[in-house]
Amino acid sequence: MFTRISIHSVHVLDQDEALDFYVGKLGFQIASDVDMGFMRWLTVALPSDPDRQILLEVPGPPSLSDEVAAQVRDLVTKGALGVAAILNTDDCQKTYETLSAKGVEFTEKPTQQPYGIDCALRDPFGNHIRITQPAEGAGGGDRRGHRPLAGRQQVVSPPHRSPTARHQPVRRRGRWGR
Repeated sequence: MFTRISIHSVHVLDQDEALDFYVGKLGFQIASDVDMGFMRWLTVALPSDPDRQILLEVPGPPSLSDEVAAQVRDLVTKGALGVAAILNTDDCQKTYETLSAKGVEFTEKPTQQPYGIDCALRDPFGNHIRITQPAEGAGGGDRRGHRPLAGRQQVVSPPHRSPTARHQPVRRRGRWGR
């Protein structure tokens, strides 16, 4: 079966502007920049994790029709596509100060959470990005912070709902379910 996630995509409206932000401000490196004729394949990666890349993808053909691409662009600018990435750091406050000095605008200042300290920003297009400093003992694992399943604190899923209850809203607590 699968062994890892190597690339995930983030929709951007302008790839050159995305490079200015992700490389110039956040510190990513260009992993690949290929003109494929029908699209530009542009990926970036953190210097500390070059095997995991983000495809900076402009919504459009061949993966999306013009009509759907217009809808996706609208959702991106509204920040309606959820979290694009969660980036880990050793010092959330210092990262916040460094990026703020580079002109990055944050939507949340560093805040203590049960899992560590985190803050939030949006890229120039509207994508949400979180920066997290895991709590002591919450990290561990390999160089990317992945921990083996054994020994992890188990996450409890919400109770199962019957198929007849599928149209009833689920009440969730926590940061995202306020």
